[in-house]
Amino acid sequence: MRRQPISYSEYEEVWIKVRSHLPRHELHQLFCETFRREDVSQANLTALCKRRGWLTGRTGRFEKGTKPVNKGKTMPFNPNSAATRFKKGQRPHTWRGAGHEAIDPKEGYVWMIVAETNPYTGAPTRRVLKHKWLWEKAHGPIPEGHALKCLDGDKTNCAPSNWEAVPRALLPRLNGRFGRGYDQAPEELKLTILAVAKLEHAARQARRKRRGTKKETAA
Repeated sequence: MRRQPISYSEYEEVWIKVRSHLPRHELHQLFCETFRREDVSQANLTALCKRRGWLTGRTGRFEKGTKPVNKGKTMPFNPNSAATRFKKGQRPHTWRGAGHEAIDPKEGYVWMIVAETNPYTGAPTRRVLKHKWLWEKAHGPIPEGHALKCLDGDKTNCAPSNWEAVPRALLPRLNGRFGRGYDQAPEELKLTILAVAKLEHAARQARRKRRGTKKETAA
């Protein structure tokens, strides 16, 4: 059976609006005592205030300049809490120092922690890709538009001699949708596949350059 909607007199609504700043449980108790309305629950009264837009004005946040009630107070000593706190100088069990290595389970690259300041957090160590870090130590920054290609297919072999900086546009010719499966190819074919891919990439770049020169001449 469908319940009849709760109705309020005009005077009751004005009375509620004037006192809508009160906490809802106080407003409900006061309303019921004043008007003897046992049929109105706190939920009914709250719903009315929401429909009419009569809000309490409270946001649930500390306003700017408000001081917390416990500011400056010392937390009472609790032996159970004290037993589980970090001691001064103690490190979490997940801490890994410089030299720690781990293999990415998805990509297969080796990550390493080095004793260099983290530019983002200021920490004394930072996490780097080992092959990239070693290659840049040997050859300098990777040229713009280039990426490091693993030559023998073993990404855990991070020696700089096992990686070569190649144009990113060349990578699809090696292992992309129309590539030659470089990483899965026999060791004796890898250098040949890479050389052919480089020639094709260079030829394509030359054609694009010629087309650009013709357009400039025609213009």
